[in-house]
Amino acid sequence: MKLVMIGTGYVGLVTGTCFADSGNDVTCVDLDAEKIRRLKNGEIPIYEPGLVELVVRNSAAGRLKFTTSAAEAVPTAKCVFLAVGTPQRDDGSADLSIFFSALESIAPYLAKDAVVVVKSTVPVGTNAEVARRLRKLTGREVDVASNPEFLKEGCAIDDFTKPDRVVVGVSRPEVGTVLHELYKPFLRTEHPFLVMNLESSEMTKYVANCLLATKISFINEMANICEKVGADINHVRKGIGHDQRIGFAFLFPGVGYGGSCFPKDVRALINVADINGIAPRILQSVDDVNEAQKEVIFQKLTSHFQGNFAGKTVAIWGLAFKPRTDDIREAPALVLINRLLAAGAKVRAHDPVAMDNVRKIYGDKIVFSPTPYDALEGADVLAIVTEWNEFRNPDFNTVLEKLRSPVIFDGRNLFDPEKMQERGFHYSGIGLESQSKPQAH
Repeated sequence: MKLVMIGTGYVGLVTGTCFADSGNDVTCVDLDAEKIRRLKNGEIPIYEPGLVELVVRNSAAGRLKFTTSAAEAVPTAKCVFLAVGTPQRDDGSADLSIFFSALESIAPYLAKDAVVVVKSTVPVGTNAEVARRLRKLTGREVDVASNPEFLKEGCAIDDFTKPDRVVVGVSRPEVGTVLHELYKPFLRTEHPFLVMNLESSEMTKYVANCLLATKISFINEMANICEKVGADINHVRKGIGHDQRIGFAFLFPGVGYGGSCFPKDVRALINVADINGIAPRILQSVDDVNEAQKEVIFQKLTSHFQGNFAGKTVAIWGLAFKPRTDDIREAPALVLINRLLAAGAKVRAHDPVAMDNVRKIYGDKIVFSPTPYDALEGADVLAIVTEWNEFRNPDFNTVLEKLRSPVIFDGRNLFDPEKMQERGFHYSGIGLESQSKPQAH
């Protein structure tokens, strides 16, 4: 099938490449000429394990092409996917200006039997508005489908090729049949292909992300309570996770969620609820708890240093909002860095892949260290913010040797508190019972 992907960001590039790898003829379109040049040369603008190899292989096979011209790509396409950004406005609503501009750019070139597939995360009612605008722009009815993505950064290729489910919203059953044919190679293990109306499909994306965000904020709030009352959130998590009604997914305490989806989608659904006269009390609490959780490590550091950061250096392991990505959007580490710099502390940081992105923000205001151990040189404490695998089994003797003081504030509970105390560390995690009491040095 001939496909066009409008937008070569995270969703567009992964989706287009995976469709090409299943034998389709895919052209990815983007207005950014430099990005298209780099993609043609096999240079991938995002970090996603396995994506480089897929892009290079399918480009070489002629199944995956890149261009800046919608006029060149769209006329022969059966499905045209809109995968452009819908950033957050100041009021929390989704900014659809880029999205509708992209729609206008493809309208003159759509084939009569083409299906416009909305892959972007958009508020309820947007797909119906797309159909109305296309009717006005083309003078005819154009089939529109909603096809939300459920990709997790760091394992997006597996998520796409082995989906839990595929969700599509359609106005005509025949459109669902077209998309089912397209997705059939990825549904061979009997995972469901769910067809519903446009509004339900749009809502499914928001509800999924908001529920997952709720689980994260919930367990973080419970962890904070545990820490105050002498309970251990790791024990509590096991005690509830074995209940099949609850499970373990997304019940790991930490320093809050970030990234391009959860924060934006929670706030967008809050905005939708407000517009429709619904008080979104749970959603607002989810967002409030998450923003407060990003302050937890700084609050622990403030207590440790008794509010005086002058002359203090903090080492930070992990800058991306999660492991296996270079995405720093809404990353808890940035909140911590901002607070530390404002308080007068020095920062030495390491991340396996996200340092270049953070360097664009801070320049030489912080020290970027090529290895985790280099970040410890001359540091008074270590703060762990992202749970990269390479941080899970460090040489603790080297850590002790390089830190000025044997103090670790762990925002991801990577280590056992009792063993850390035996190793000679003052160790503080999130919601743990065995919190040693570090003293400022």
